[in-house]
Amino acid sequence: MSKKSTLAAPIDMSGGFKDFFDTIGLTSEGLVTKGIAAVIGVIAIKMLLQLSNDPKTALRKGSMAVGTLFVALVLALYGDTLFSTVTNPKS
Repeated sequence: MSKKSTLAAPIDMSGGFKDFFDTIGLTSEGLVTKGIAAVIGVIAIKMLLQLSNDPKTALRKGSMAVGTLFVALVLALYGDTLFSTVTNPKS
């Protein structure tokens, strides 16, 4: 009853991390922008958790935290496209 089935084709990973990131579709620039977006996202969540009881101050700090979270989201989704014009200039 034991029937072998292959879930995925074998991939040569002898090149180390470069081969791994190539298989998931991330370049080194993409990895850096995802890391920066993650750090900015953590900072935004920390800002949201430190809101005060004063409504005026909480509204101001909360809106800044939501804006920071939006920047992190845009950077995570489109960061490689945004920075590709900086890292690979067209001649």
